[in-house]
Amino acid sequence: MTQQAEAARRPPLSRDRVLRAAIALADEAGIESLSMRKLAQELGVVPMALYKHVANKEQLLDGMVDVVVGEIEPPDPGSDWKGAVRRRILSARRALIGHPWAAQVIQSRPRPTPVVLAYMDSVIGMFRTGGFSVDLTHHVMHALGSRMLGFTQELFDASSGPEPDAPAPASAGDAGQYPYVAELAGAVAHEEGSVVGGGCDDQFEFEFSLDLLLDGFERLRRQGWTSARRPQETSEAQEAQETTG
Repeated sequence: MTQQAEAARRPPLSRDRVLRAAIALADEAGIESLSMRKLAQELGVVPMALYKHVANKEQLLDGMVDVVVGEIEPPDPGSDWKGAVRRRILSARRALIGHPWAAQVIQSRPRPTPVVLAYMDSVIGMFRTGGFSVDLTHHVMHALGSRMLGFTQELFDASSGPEPDAPAPASAGDAGQYPYVAELAGAVAHEEGSVVGGGCDDQFEFEFSLDLLLDGFERLRRQGWTSARRPQETSEAQEAQETTG
């Protein structure tokens, strides 16, 4: 009777409730610990009840991504393109920081989910309505890459730390062999847990790179840049202009 009473008090199972329970589990214990069985236990139902709302775990992960991306603040229609894009991307970063597993899952999807596609469409639209050509916008999206969704794919992931027997990077003994690595490593103060290497301020580095890109995009937009003009041609045209000027 007690179990029946508890079941009666529970809110009815829905797709949204399933997805949000899965997100809470992944936030607490990591995405690797998420399974349909554990999710069913958390919701107090049999595993088969979940399949009325998500066909399989892959569909569950797609839905979780859509919920997280849905947390990104909508664009401000009254803003200039640069401010609007910057705010949108930094909002995406805040959403992903709140769910540390999300970047990994987004990268694992074989194709963008509908909500991710809608987000991409809105970002592309900001550039197009901001005066960017289709050609330049195409290359802008390649340059932004994963930054568009608020995360970067670093060359080396130092977040897990070196292997126990591995020498510390850029140690005193390495300075002669790798002088510039050692110089840079010794000149910066790093925070524990940074993904860009022993202590870099991730947020600062992200915004630094984003602002460099946005400023560069604006410069190219003003120049009327097109991929039909290769860097060599652009350089030769500038030299000719300087010579005749």
